[in-house]
Amino acid sequence: ERNRINPGQVAQVYEAYESLKRQERTIDFEDVLLLTTAMIEEEREVRERVHDQYRFFTIDEYQDVSPLQQRLINAWLGNRQEICVVGDPAQTIYSFAGATPVFLNNFTHRFPEAQVIRLTTGYRSTPEIISTANSVLRSGAMGQEIVALNPHGNKPEVTQYKDEASEVAGVVQSIIAMTSTGIAAQDIAVLARTNAQLNTLARACAAAQIPYQVRNNERFFERTDVRDFLKEIRRASVIPTEGVTWLDELRTISQPFISGESTDGITALMHLARELDADAAFTPKTLRTYLRELEDRAEQNNPPVMPVTTLATLHAAKGLEWEQVFLIGVNEGTLPTHESAVEEDRRLFYVGVTRARTHLALSYRQNPSRFLREAGLLTS
Repeated sequence: ERNRINPGQVAQVYEAYESLKRQERTIDFEDVLLLTTAMIEEEREVRERVHDQYRFFTIDEYQDVSPLQQRLINAWLGNRQEICVVGDPAQTIYSFAGATPVFLNNFTHRFPEAQVIRLTTGYRSTPEIISTANSVLRSGAMGQEIVALNPHGNKPEVTQYKDEASEVAGVVQSIIAMTSTGIAAQDIAVLARTNAQLNTLARACAAAQIPYQVRNNERFFERTDVRDFLKEIRRASVIPTEGVTWLDELRTISQPFISGESTDGITALMHLARELDADAAFTPKTLRTYLRELEDRAEQNNPPVMPVTTLATLHAAKGLEWEQVFLIGVNEGTLPTHESAVEEDRRLFYVGVTRARTHLALSYRQNPSRFLREAGLLTS
């Protein structure tokens, strides 16, 4: 049985966390929202300056706004009505962070004169995949169904495995088979509910010599291996080695980092370096110039990408798409994780299904998820 954390333990952790912030004289993202909201609400000079400077607002992913974020939006907006919001209640997947679709669903109550544009045409997926997604929408009363526009394709496939090891092995073999027929590796993604599932899959891909990159909720440039690699580049860029090209020196720096289990981050940075070295506009060709490029990308949260298979959590896959998608671990206890998470995980399942353009393969082990039946993919 899953270990339970009682409210008292949560309160102790929270109190310790707040105490540590005070000791370190730091604030977190929630504090930024709280303090900014308070500053606009309580300081007239600040409020007037903000209202004068920012006149029009467009908010994407509005279904994932929290009450605190909405309060900040209200403070920014004031009594004006120059606001445009975009969202899909069926894709509310951050309830654990306070997100709620209430503000999206009630938008026309607050702004009765708002123009509502419903986007109901599906330009990404085949009718078969969209039909599966619509079945999920209907089962959960999650909102507007989608009308398929693309040509027909194959029905989504469902495969049963006896355990996680056989499931991972089956997916790895399917990826190998796909790429051997000419399907581009970057058109393939494997999606999972948890990071632990991705870790197991990443090890199997590495063992099978399948190039891959991992996408999860951790920002690329905040990864420990990436940060340590940048430190070494920064150190080496101060006094470059004479008689050695910057790319060869970078290869030498990277060697200790590409011998561990998780190498996709450094591999992506090396791939970017080779691309930049071949670019005439990349001048001067030095470690210092490369470091500035990485620092700019870190500031913009713009990680490098590679022409390889993607392994991603369902949360990290939001907003992305691939031709071929494997959705693994679609079994009770994983998706959904537990009874209290059914509604949220159903929306996550919907997000996973709608990442696929032409091919969708779902798999489970032992007890299949109720979502497979709701989607019309299992009859018993």
